[in-house]
Order: sequence, then C-alpha cells, then structure tokens
Amino acid sequence: MAVQKAVSRRLDLPIGPELAGIKVDTLLKKHLGLSGTVVRRIKWLEDGILVDGRRVNTRFVPCPGQVLSVRLSDPERRSGIVPAPGPLDIVYEDGDIIVLNKAPGIPVHPGPGHFSDTIGNFLLHYYDSQGIEADFHPVHRLDRGTSGLLAVAKHPHAQEVLKSQLHTPGFRRVYLAVCEGVPSPAAGVVDAPLGPRPGSLVEQMVRPDGKEARTHYETLGIYGNRALLRLELGTGRTHQIRVHMAYLGHPLTGDFLYGAEAPELIARPALHSAELNLLHPVTGEALTFRVPMPQDMERLCVP
Repeated sequence: MAVQKAVSRRLDLPIGPELAGIKVDTLLKKHLGLSGTVVRRIKWLEDGILVDGRRVNTRFVPCPGQVLSVRLSDPERRSGIVPAPGPLDIVYEDGDIIVLNKAPGIPVHPGPGHFSDTIGNFLLHYYDSQGIEADFHPVHRLDRGTSGLLAVAKHPHAQEVLKSQLHTPGFRRVYLAVCEGVPSPAAGVVDAPLGPRPGSLVEQMVRPDGKEARTHYETLGIYGNRALLRLELGTGRTHQIRVHMAYLGHPLTGDFLYGAEAPELIARPALHSAELNLLHPVTGEALTFRVPMPQDMERLCVP
C-alpha cells in the first residue's frame, strides 16, 4: 500500500472589523466553537494556532485583514490502534466526519480476540492510504452483530461536538429490528432502567437501581410469528434495544444473549441502524443518512 503524505485539517477565521480587538482565546472558543480542552491541546503544537502563517499564543490579538488558522487534526496517533486492511462501506465523508454502513459481525473497537479486524483498524488503514491525518474518534457504538449507520469523527473537536449531541434532538438514531412474537400494543415506549446482570461480564438487565433507559418502538409489519419494528433510542445504554425487547417478551430474532440462537434463520441478533440524523460539528448543517435493511434481515420479513 502506498502511504500518502497526510494533510492537516485546519479551520480558518478571517478577521473582519467586527472581530478586531478580540484575543485569540476568545475567538477560538466563542467564534469557532472550540472547547477549552481542545484549545489546551492545540496551543502547544508548533502549527497549532497561526495568524497569517505565524505561530501565536492564545493572548494574541489579531488585526483586521489577518486570518486566524487552527489545527484540528491529530499530529500523532494516540489510540494505539494498528492500521489493517478491511472492508469499509462509506456513506458520507468530509474533512471532519465519516459515516459508515457497518456490516454485521465486525466489531467497532479493538479488544480481546479482535486486535486487527475492527472498524478502528480498517479506518486507520484507509486514512493512511488516502493521506488523511486522523486517529480513531468514535462518536457512538454498535454491537458487533448490529449492522448499519455509524458516525466517526476525524479529529477531537468533531468528536467532542458530536458526543455532546448524543441523546438530544440534534442526534437521532432509528433502528429496524425483527423480534419474536408480536408486541402488544403495536407501538409504545419501554421505560425501564438498565444495569449489569450479576455474575456476567457482558449481559445487562432491567433492574430498579439501573440507569434510566427509554426505547420507542413501532410495529411496521407482521410476518407469521415475527414482527418488524422501527425503534428510536431515548437513551443509549449498552444492549438497550435487545434487553428492552426481551423484557417485553419479544427478544430479537437470533439474539443468543437475550433470546435464542437461530442460525438457520440469521447468524446474529436482527438489529440494523437504518437512519442517522446529526448536526455537522463544524458547519451546524442538519444531515440525514439512511441505508436499507441487509438481506439477512429481509429474509425474515417474507409473508
């Protein structure tokens, strides 16, 4: 693989008369929306904060006609993730974010047993091949078995802004799932706190001392003894949809952890991140992404 020379992602602010007399620190925080954490990280970099190409400190006051430029991308990778080739289905990409359609069975983060076969590994390999200066900055996560839309930031500022949107109207996630049986009523809200199951390293359960958790569901279709559901998260707890549907008595088809394995039907829990709405972390533009349900779930929805 030919590795291209990486190009830094920078944000520029032309200084007009209305910004005259304002310190760089204030310009970065109030006018470019950078947090104190991001400013503290970049101000020590040789090319972190520049005015007309010259390094300045945060107390500097630029003059009208000058251009304040700040580095957003990572000068070095600190994640420790090893770049490794692998498939990526890119739905959208710009200098600040990348949105993927994740295939089922691929973990998002490296961990025990998955050192080089995750989204994190594949993304860093892709960045290297394209000359993109970036580390792995995930915004939210999908279980290994879950397919669909996943937003990843390309730098700490974008990650911070998008994470602050989680569980607000600015960042909405809509899922499709196939469950065993037909929920009654056909639509509703599961409002049941979640916490770890004693004795298990991975399982969650409904428990009164758990964290607040709300899942909105709507039945879209009935296929024999199964139903296709549209679900939207009010909170983002681990395994939330899977646990809440099992709590209702309708575990997801193929959910080995909270229901029953069904390898003859589907090799994973039937859950797909179908729609993602977010506000762009730099421009503020409202973005909406949709991807169709994969074939292994479509096969479950046959009259």
